[in-house]
Amino acid sequence: MAILDILRLPDPRLKQVSEPVEHFDDNLRAFVADLEETRLAGPAAVGIAAPQVGRFQRIVIVDVSGRPKTPNHGHLILVNPEIVHWEGYAIGREGCLSVPDYTGNVIRATGIRLKAQDPDGREHEYAMEGYEARAVQHEMDHLDGLLFVDRVVSRRTDLYRRKVYQT
Repeated sequence: MAILDILRLPDPRLKQVSEPVEHFDDNLRAFVADLEETRLAGPAAVGIAAPQVGRFQRIVIVDVSGRPKTPNHGHLILVNPEIVHWEGYAIGREGCLSVPDYTGNVIRATGIRLKAQDPDGREHEYAMEGYEARAVQHEMDHLDGLLFVDRVVSRRTDLYRRKVYQT
């Protein structure tokens, strides 16, 4: 396993749209292991998406289980994820490994239903709410070439310079 280099804003590759995964093989599983090691090496990272390390495939990892009292599905590897339903909206503060110097207020759905495959190609469905739903939406944005700074409510009033990166 390896810790991969994370692309950072203003790298233009972060705007690239990712392709669906078609081959569920040992190469995919090895990449997912490297992606997870990279996530764990990042400061307080609850999620990571393949495009953040320069692989433009629809793969995200999310794990919010370390947050007390947060409803969650544990460690998730989502391949070809698709939101099939969303409801409610809330503003929340977000940060990103690809934008390490800033955080910002972003509007997201408070509840989502999601279809995805695992690294073996099996299909799964999840109903998510709150922080886990926010984290998944944030990571899925990377698959479409979007960063949280593209969604901040107002760049003038809702984008904040990070004083210290919490680890």
